[in-house]
Amino acid sequence: MQNFKQYTGFHPRLEQAAQFIANENWKTLEPGKYEIDGDNIFAIVQHYETKPREQGFWEAHERYMDIQIIAEGEESFGYAPIGQAVVTRPYDSDSDYAIFDATGDFFLLKEGHFILAAPQDVHMPGLAIDTPQPVKKIVIKVKV
Repeated sequence: MQNFKQYTGFHPRLEQAAQFIANENWKTLEPGKYEIDGDNIFAIVQHYETKPREQGFWEAHERYMDIQIIAEGEESFGYAPIGQAVVTRPYDSDSDYAIFDATGDFFLLKEGHFILAAPQDVHMPGLAIDTPQPVKKIVIKVKV
């Protein structure tokens, strides 16, 4: 998280997201939704159990990019470029995502790590590394 400020030039609203991260003790936030700038930027704090990869699905968003921060625990996270993925469930504007079939790469997200997923980044979050375990995650949604 100490490196997040390096990404704020990528999109004008990322500076506000960085200020939220810097000003909030994000590790202690309770589950729920936190408004940062109305529907332009908001945070969702989640507690969940990671799941086996075969229960995961590839998704991408159109209206928002995700900043996913691991506050507690660790998980496996999948990534694939949208150009190498095939839509299997078309975009749903109410939930802001489409489902894909993809072959991607998986990496470890540990406590204090974050991932920035833009609309062209198909991703599969919330996966168990070996066995399911509890995770606390903050997802900051930034309107593009």
